[in-house]
Amino acid sequence: MEGEGHTVKQVVDRKDDNTIYVGKKRPMSYVLAVVTQFNNGANEVIIKARGKTISMAVDVEQIVKNRFMPGSKTKSIETKTEELTSEDGSMNKVSAIEIVLVR
Repeated sequence: MEGEGHTVKQVVDRKDDNTIYVGKKRPMSYVLAVVTQFNNGANEVIIKARGKTISMAVDVEQIVKNRFMPGSKTKSIETKTEELTSEDGSMNKVSAIEIVLVR
């Protein structure tokens, strides 16, 4: 039983390694992260963003596809609403996006 749980955890960790979370850095930082994941052997990379950084996530996707890896394709784009707890304990809804790129 213990070994089975460990194997599942490794699979989840491997999937998380191919996820790029877009934040406040410059777009080229995230482009480099995506290209690096592909160069390290990943067949698919997930770009995630929330709120105001959604437009930057789309920019990152387009820069990767059009300038750095013209052969890559968008497998899926998922939009959703996530609930976050603010510092004062109230719940806020924020938009989120998940873009899956493949070679």
